[in-house]
Amino acid sequence: METVCKDAKPPTSRGVAITKESIRQMTEFMDGVDQKLQPTYWNVHQGYPEATLERFLKAREGNVQKANKMLLDCLNWRVENDIDNILAKPIQPKSLYDNIRNSQLIGVSGFCKKGRPVFAIGVGQSGYDKAALDKYVQSHIQINEYRDRVLLPEASKKQGRHVGSCIKILDMTGLKLSALNRVKILTVISTVDDLNYPEKTDTYYIVNAPYVFQACWKAVKPLLQERTRKKVQVLKGCGRDELLEVMDMSAIPAFARGNGAKCSNGYVDCYSPDHKFHVELWNHMKDQAEALATVTVRPQGSVHVSIPVPDEAEIGGSAEVVHMIEETMEKLVAEQKCADPNKLIQNFSSMKLPGEITTGPKRSESLPNPNLSY
Repeated sequence: METVCKDAKPPTSRGVAITKESIRQMTEFMDGVDQKLQPTYWNVHQGYPEATLERFLKAREGNVQKANKMLLDCLNWRVENDIDNILAKPIQPKSLYDNIRNSQLIGVSGFCKKGRPVFAIGVGQSGYDKAALDKYVQSHIQINEYRDRVLLPEASKKQGRHVGSCIKILDMTGLKLSALNRVKILTVISTVDDLNYPEKTDTYYIVNAPYVFQACWKAVKPLLQERTRKKVQVLKGCGRDELLEVMDMSAIPAFARGNGAKCSNGYVDCYSPDHKFHVELWNHMKDQAEALATVTVRPQGSVHVSIPVPDEAEIGGSAEVVHMIEETMEKLVAEQKCADPNKLIQNFSSMKLPGEITTGPKRSESLPNPNLSY
């Protein structure tokens, strides 16, 4: 049986204390939930239920009642959207899947020194313009599920201990104010993550940040929750030296290695559909589809995942960061009434930033429709 909270002092995560009593209360609550939710709960905890309860407690600042509600909402969302079988529903045809890979830049570049997967994300250069939004959401959830049900269990076995989280390196190269629609899509994706995959990312490393991001970050950082703020590290330049403290050079994606850094022969960009991670993910989904016989091959998939709508007080993590940057960019564009938003960068240093930025969106009003194409 898994053991959590062995230390004399309750474990903490960025200021949040999780007690044995809190874990006990949540365990008791989960023992009493509807049996139809138990299979999907197993897919969430993967044999480490106490670590999972701890994640949801951290996401709700140790409040047991709120953590119970968050977890129950997550399990119902999974059942309602058949998330347990989403890995058996590959996006078809393969050419569409490849288009998504080439416009939603994400990959696994290796593992850090603690054995956690390192995800590389090309925020500034992801176009999100080759498919409907629901396909990007589907693809993102499939990567989450593959991480939690394949990558992390394999990492745990290799390390001989539980590995339940990852780290992410976000490349901001090419980010402009004209990319506002792309930021809105990121708001949708990060909302799914924060409500249903909480505390799965230990640290977000921001690299190659252009001036537009630095200015937005300066405005929103003081307004973030402390737990969120401590997770985000904006590194200087490509961030190579700082990243080498937590991972070997082989795990650092090419965009964070600096000018002149050489990649080994046979190097394949971690974003590419031909990279080992994406090849194995695609083959896994094909195998799952054949084994479970849950889908048939057709030009367009039929997966439409509902986007959860949180209360404003629940906004935290990556969704909090992305939404507040989105709002700042929107207000800057509106304030300047500029036909070409890129020209705003020239006047950014003298621009008056919004005096008030809300701490959470009214999701029913601000989230894009997941069934619309962008």
